[in-house]
Amino acid sequence: MNTPVMGMVLKGYPRISETFISNEIRLLEEQGLTVHIFSMRAPRENFTHKSVEAIKARVTYLPSEFWRGLPRFLWPNLRTAMRYPAGYARSFSLAFRRFLRNRNPLTFKHFFQAGYLAHHAAGMNLTHLHAHFAHSPTSVAMFAAEICGVPFSFTGHAKDIYTSDATQLAEKIDKARFVVTCTKYNKAFLEDLVQGRKEVHCVYHGIDLELFFAHAAEHTPQPPYTFMTIARIVEKKGIPDILEALAVLARENFPFRYVLIGSGDDKDAVKARVRELGLEGHVEMPGTMAHEQVLERFRSADCFVLGCRIARSGDRDGIPNVLAESMAMGVPVIGTRVSGIPELVEHEETGLLVDATRPEELAASLKRIVTDQALRQRVIPAARQRVTEVFDNKKLILELVALYRNLTNL
Repeated sequence: MNTPVMGMVLKGYPRISETFISNEIRLLEEQGLTVHIFSMRAPRENFTHKSVEAIKARVTYLPSEFWRGLPRFLWPNLRTAMRYPAGYARSFSLAFRRFLRNRNPLTFKHFFQAGYLAHHAAGMNLTHLHAHFAHSPTSVAMFAAEICGVPFSFTGHAKDIYTSDATQLAEKIDKARFVVTCTKYNKAFLEDLVQGRKEVHCVYHGIDLELFFAHAAEHTPQPPYTFMTIARIVEKKGIPDILEALAVLARENFPFRYVLIGSGDDKDAVKARVRELGLEGHVEMPGTMAHEQVLERFRSADCFVLGCRIARSGDRDGIPNVLAESMAMGVPVIGTRVSGIPELVEHEETGLLVDATRPEELAASLKRIVTDQALRQRVIPAARQRVTEVFDNKKLILELVALYRNLTNL
């Protein structure tokens, strides 16, 4: 008898910013599940984290552009329509109804990607599809599941939840075998969206505690103090708010350096703001870095800070894994009260929470977190205990495996 296979539909694989997904796949494999990855596009970075090397899952890359990829779509979709005529018709009908609601032509690209997926899944004993992110990957998984007659599920994270059309997202929740999300804040939002018709399962991403504990290097901060942020440089991360607070410290002649690791759409605007605020001598922006390099940077950091906010589009974070990583490394954190962050960072207990749009408040907290030794001695061990209790990925993966095995044929 062929081994049951779970198809994992991802926006891209591997992705530097999505370590939590590659870690999840690796741990699922360690628990005995067989995974096949269907990636909607090829990797954009020319390097990846070492943890990806441990993954055994094979990868099928779906055509990522519709018109240029049309020749690649046609034959697989024709074969799929012949193999699953009723399912293909139902799936097309579903796609057409969804297109009529929002007039989004990408709906048909996702439908044809689903047909391509179904063609390449033939013969692999695919028994379940799971998508990460509630927008396009879940659309592909939903259409493919309709074609093949297998159940699907999905994990909703952050932007994918809050920038999706509410009616379209509610339909996905209703059709899914089950839905997972990574914060209690998201769980409440999604369950409210379907008026309680379906329970949404909250399972935190978790981190590899052994890895971060092994690299922890507590030290007594010395001027110039090192503040660090690791993030995609986009609106919801609140980087400009951090810069405003740093400008307050600079005017007070407080000694510091700020390391901003990452890249993103707002990188040039942030660099311009650094110049406008006269912070060039304080700010270092090395770009995106591999995990091993980031761990070394953590060792010299005195504080980790994120200014998370709700973007104008509605986009927001869930619980950024990097907060948990910092807490595990013994680097105290400053965050905001946005979304699920207070579920991990408790003010004055496991870190500090601020209104980052108030530069003086954030500046005062930055100064305090590196100079108040009594605060550090209280917060650092409490933060490490907190992530041990609720963010251990080896424990959390057992919850996911139980979901998959109890609610699917895996």
